[in-house]
Amino acid sequence: MLSQEELERYARHIVLAELGGAGQQKLKQARVLVVGAGGLGSPVLQYLAAAGIGTLGIVDDDAVALSNLQRQVIHDTGSVGDAKTASAERSLARINPHVAVIRHDERLTAENAESLIGGYDIVADGSDNFATRYLAADTCERLATPLVTAAVGRFDGTLTTLVPHWRDEAGNPNPRYRDVFPAEPPEGLLPTCAQAGILGALTGVLGSLQALEVIKLVTGIGEPLIGRLLMVDGRAMRFETVRYKRCR
Repeated sequence: MLSQEELERYARHIVLAELGGAGQQKLKQARVLVVGAGGLGSPVLQYLAAAGIGTLGIVDDDAVALSNLQRQVIHDTGSVGDAKTASAERSLARINPHVAVIRHDERLTAENAESLIGGYDIVADGSDNFATRYLAADTCERLATPLVTAAVGRFDGTLTTLVPHWRDEAGNPNPRYRDVFPAEPPEGLLPTCAQAGILGALTGVLGSLQALEVIKLVTGIGEPLIGRLLMVDGRAMRFETVRYKRCR
């Protein structure tokens, strides 16, 4: 049940006919794992906490650096040197004390991926490297866990929602991550964020869209980006969507 304080806090959700009190209850009961408390993870965590997701897990083994603060808005100057999970937990407590935060002060690895992801209903991947993205996608597919995954680079980004364990209206299985990104690029082919730079506000756009996709999945409203890759060009302010299908 929602308390009187929660009813007031989420009033603008509850008056939405498509969401209402029942949808807010679903948000309260949901458990979402966010991979990475960085540029993408920051707005994902902030908006999911504000929306009333009951339990948020955070996977990150890094510490806050001064160079993070241009885009990782969940952290502040006083948090430099602290674990990102600890800094994020403090911020989320200020946003919404009704949200339970579970810190996982570690990287997502082949050894722990199933045990971590298995404890949650949905995963939002905001990691900054291909190895983690493929690991998260493959593990979520194996565990039948919905995944909202995004990536950013310099001035552009991509976003899609993966539920290969669901079937479309025609009864066909939905596509997987490897149907749109078949294989990891060779190591060193693409520059890192530190090498190429990134426009900070871009991560806010993509991370906020990730949070929206998670909320849609939890509440069952709208049409998630299943079988669709959203591509955002920050310089031209152009949004394009490409459809993709299951290869086999």
